[in-house]
Amino acid sequence: IFFRLCCIMTNAYSSDGIVVVILLLITTCAYISRVPRLREMFLSQRQGFMGAFFKFSVIGKRLHWAVSIGCTIMSLYLLVLK
Repeated sequence: IFFRLCCIMTNAYSSDGIVVVILLLITTCAYISRVPRLREMFLSQRQGFMGAFFKFSVIGKRLHWAVSIGCTIMSLYLLVLK
């Protein structure tokens, strides 16, 4: 059973795994930007390492329709084709 579950999981080093991680980062940061207390903790810095999370949240807010289409396409790809 464990071997079958390992074969279904997405590898983080493949191109589809990287796309999934980026989409999850964008959606998570966009959600964090909507919650005031979390926004103060995570998205107050706009430069450096933490600034990347701020940029992901801006992408999630401005291109929410493209991100949702990308999530839908990626989920169908992972569930049906892979």
